[in-house]
Amino acid sequence: MDGSNALGEFLRARRALVRPEDVGLPGGGLRRVPGLRREEVAMLAGISSDYYLRLEQGRDRNPSVQVIEAIARVLRLDTDATAHLVSLAQDRLAAGVRHGSRSRQVPPSLLQLIDDWPRNPAYVQNRYSDCLAANALATALTPNYRPGVNLLRAVFLDPAERALRRDWEDLTAEGVAALRSEAGADTDDPRLRDLVGELSLRSERFRILWARHEVRPRRGRTSHLTHPQVGDLDLHSTKLSVDGTDGLTLVVFHAEPGSRSAELLDILGSLSAPAHGAAPERVEDQ
Repeated sequence: MDGSNALGEFLRARRALVRPEDVGLPGGGLRRVPGLRREEVAMLAGISSDYYLRLEQGRDRNPSVQVIEAIARVLRLDTDATAHLVSLAQDRLAAGVRHGSRSRQVPPSLLQLIDDWPRNPAYVQNRYSDCLAANALATALTPNYRPGVNLLRAVFLDPAERALRRDWEDLTAEGVAALRSEAGADTDDPRLRDLVGELSLRSERFRILWARHEVRPRRGRTSHLTHPQVGDLDLHSTKLSVDGTDGLTLVVFHAEPGSRSAELLDILGSLSAPAHGAAPERVEDQ
């Protein structure tokens, strides 16, 4: 991952995903590149080909908002991806400034709160998807919900995690897009570079997803699990930013009241009941 020209990397990746016919241009014929050519993006955005080339090459890092919005329309970017493009186009003062002064530790009150939820699996993760704290029921869902585990690494590399996830394809795509969103323009972050480098070497699917440059903030979703002890579970998750911290997120699961999943979650809770009453596991963010 080369963070020296994140704007150019994003533009090249996203224009490769747009077919000419998607934007009213004739398709077919021999094309040296997938998707749109640079000059086609420039024409449709109403800017010169030379100026667009300078943007992709990183020789002009301060385009106007109007130019960015025009390019975003051509590349068919949604609201999240457009906001990401704007952030990449803005000058950054110094790497890590936006993260430097906020706590990386899970507040003790939050640890107490999640331990008081015997029917709701809950854990806390940082912006790299490292699990920093988890209650007993979360760990009963999967042993990877425990402090010290990187959840992206687990979901891509642990065969047991893949077997657990009936929605593995969707989950991996959303996880990579969320990592992109969290990183923003700060792609030279050493921790991020190490994680992306490792997963790129060890997982072909991660390489493919990372190269697409898709961006999606962390949002609640429905997880479809096949648990080895209780069977199929469909659990809704809520993801909440933890105030006063450096990008920590609280993830809480719940089942539809009265559903079979709610019944199975209660059974799983009874199986893990001896762990209740102990403090949730935690680890300090590095």
